[in-house]
Amino acid sequence: MNYPNGIKKRKTIHNISYKNRGMNLESDLNITNEYYRNIDRAYIYKKPTPIKIVKVDYESRHLATIKEAYFQEPSTTDYNGIYKGQYIDFEAKETKSITSFSLSNIHKHQITHLKNMLNHGGIAFLIVRFVRLDETYLLEAKKLLTFLEKYDRKSIPLSYFQKSGYLIKYKINPRIDYLEIIDQIYGGIL
Repeated sequence: MNYPNGIKKRKTIHNISYKNRGMNLESDLNITNEYYRNIDRAYIYKKPTPIKIVKVDYESRHLATIKEAYFQEPSTTDYNGIYKGQYIDFEAKETKSITSFSLSNIHKHQITHLKNMLNHGGIAFLIVRFVRLDETYLLEAKKLLTFLEKYDRKSIPLSYFQKSGYLIKYKINPRIDYLEIIDQIYGGIL
């Protein structure tokens, strides 16, 4: 484009990336949990993955870089905390499939952990986002365990989430209001 006084402006080509357009499930849950804490509704946190640091490069104290590390033990679930005096523990997963959630995405030790939380009176569940459908479901751990006992499958069909789970509607605040579902499920107990 030519401007008066002989100034030429170059055409700028913007590379637009559609990668990570929406926030991922973990980010949405972290924002939701921060909102819950800020309004004093619940105290739920993302659990850190236990790692063992083996080698660190110390250029200076504030510029230390981890050069080698490994997982100490398998992590249990992603989130835990307390809501209305009840222990809450859950795993969050995403799938790009539009028909099912592959059970290879959840490990046996995580299923055992959810089962143990139920056996000790905790509230345990799975939150699964079907990314391409833009739908997020809460599936109680007891319904997950029922599915695993009843069916010999490698995936949980979307229809099972629709029938036995709870669709979590997106909001501004909190973004993924899963405690609204917990209140529906447990009603007067909490």
